[in-house]
Amino acid sequence: MLRLNPSALRIRQAVAARMTAHMSSKQFGTSVALQDSESSMMFEEVGQAGVATMNRPKVLNSLNLDMVVEMKKQFDEWEGDAQKKVIVLQGAGGKAFCAGGDVVHIAKAGLAGDRTVAHEFFSTEYKLNSLIGRLRTPFVALIDGITMGGGVGVSVHGRYRVATEKTLFAMPETAIGLVPDVGGGHFLPRLKGELGMYLALTGNRLKAADVYHAGLATHYVPKDQLTDLTADLVSVENEEDVEVVLNKYHVTPDTPFSLDAHLNDIDRCFAGDKAEDMLALLNDSGEWGRKNAKTIEKMSPTSVKVTIRQLRNGAGLSLDGDLQMELRICAETMRNKDFYEGIRALLIEKTNDPKWTPATLAEVTKEMVDKHFVMLPAELELKIE
Repeated sequence: MLRLNPSALRIRQAVAARMTAHMSSKQFGTSVALQDSESSMMFEEVGQAGVATMNRPKVLNSLNLDMVVEMKKQFDEWEGDAQKKVIVLQGAGGKAFCAGGDVVHIAKAGLAGDRTVAHEFFSTEYKLNSLIGRLRTPFVALIDGITMGGGVGVSVHGRYRVATEKTLFAMPETAIGLVPDVGGGHFLPRLKGELGMYLALTGNRLKAADVYHAGLATHYVPKDQLTDLTADLVSVENEEDVEVVLNKYHVTPDTPFSLDAHLNDIDRCFAGDKAEDMLALLNDSGEWGRKNAKTIEKMSPTSVKVTIRQLRNGAGLSLDGDLQMELRICAETMRNKDFYEGIRALLIEKTNDPKWTPATLAEVTKEMVDKHFVMLPAELELKIE
């Protein structure tokens, strides 16, 4: 049973009061505010906890380079502090944990002829993903609201992920000419059966309880309990109490996994290594299969084939090995047209009419796919400290 001493209890009461007053704005903090409330990242030291808040609610807390750099620096510091018993990561604004990376900025720089922006962002982001994956200090990501792309990368590799009824998960990268990176090649193949391949190729969105049923969240807590949960988390005095607190607030969702009825079809249709075979099986699997086949046919054909290779390779790689592979994939992606076309069509002009090059799966050759897995020059390879 979790017990709070009088000092911890006072911290909990103060945090709960502050959170209740500010949940719709700049989040909370009762102890040492390490940055002002206008920063894109806010870091608080509360009791023996470190609390990080992604603070760009107007853009759904999308990650930019400054945020990634600041998080890595602060998490490194907290990891080295023996007094820290837990690290909590959350998103400001109430709508999103983090909707992804700022890919529009990366695409605009690439179109202007500067690919160094992409390399710096992706390599720094992947180092952060790696750090989160190896933290010894208990790490809790409160994945309330939209959690996509880069937001998945700063949560899924951590020890604990708390979903709510407002959580919305997706890895939609094939729709913009990219691949499900940020360690997607590592965690997606480790989901049950071929669920990861299905999510990677279709970009299918999982809501609320589905995120827990899929194994992407370790706990499920009603949104209206997050204030109390966080207040208790920052009041713990022992690392062992972190899981006790999470289990105290966890409820098993009443609703079953929405994909339960299709898991056998997913395993059968997505078991191979060839996109064309997957589509043929899907088209022969009734209305559900044909719907998913049409979804995949809208994606970048190159991204689809590269993603299949990425996940098959990643199944046998460590997280760091997978991230290294993904940096190579992204380097080649930045040299091709599809990423820029996907960003234009879906995020800038929002016409939803990308013109992919090549335009069909049949035109994407093995040699084109192979280029995405070639080692980079030594100075550009991902180096994990």
